[in-house]
Amino acid sequence: MERLNTHLAKAGVGARRKVDALIEHGHVTVDGHKAVLGQKVEGTEDIRVNGERIVPPHSKKLIYIVLNKPAGYVTTVNDERGRKTVVDIVGSKERIFPVGRLDKDTTGVLLLTNDGEFAYKLTHPKHNIEKVYDVILDVPCSEKDKDAISRGLVIDGVQTRPCEIVMFPKDRRHVRIVLHEGRNRQIRKMFSARDYNVKKLDRISCASISYQGLKVGEWRSLTSDEVSFIESMVP
Repeated sequence: MERLNTHLAKAGVGARRKVDALIEHGHVTVDGHKAVLGQKVEGTEDIRVNGERIVPPHSKKLIYIVLNKPAGYVTTVNDERGRKTVVDIVGSKERIFPVGRLDKDTTGVLLLTNDGEFAYKLTHPKHNIEKVYDVILDVPCSEKDKDAISRGLVIDGVQTRPCEIVMFPKDRRHVRIVLHEGRNRQIRKMFSARDYNVKKLDRISCASISYQGLKVGEWRSLTSDEVSFIESMVP
């Protein structure tokens, strides 16, 4: 037997934290009864999320995709406001979901999958997955502000982790930042706290996966070696 949240994560419903929220709010049933947090299942039960029966994880093909996300798309499976989503770009016949989030105006590397455990490993803060971004600011960044952001700032009442910032000497409006966390609009908020406006934000890699060879809006499947490498980083 295994925990229900792990089972649903493997089935592609979402990362375990999302699954726990679905269970807690009564959206998950097991053999017609509302599921509870911590519940264990064999995997042969009739398990449903919002009335939709969930296919057991062992009976489906796992999908891993890297997308070079364009601006203007929201990072969700569907949007109640009718906006274009990153899942629309891929057009997969299988249920897939984005791993983490990029805000609508941010471009670059976005991973999508139907493997909830894979997504959990990449998004949980304890795993320290490296994400690299190119940032264009409205004005040149000073050394003082660079050092302050690198050490960590209090954003929304929580201290950010130390990060690495590389300056581009020919144009100090252009910086590269390496994060090991992924809080909501974190980069924009950090620079805003030092009175900078982020004009452009592009994620150039996540967990060593880049968009090299992909034009904006293009995607490809990860190779088996890439998937194995990522899984070896967070066993």
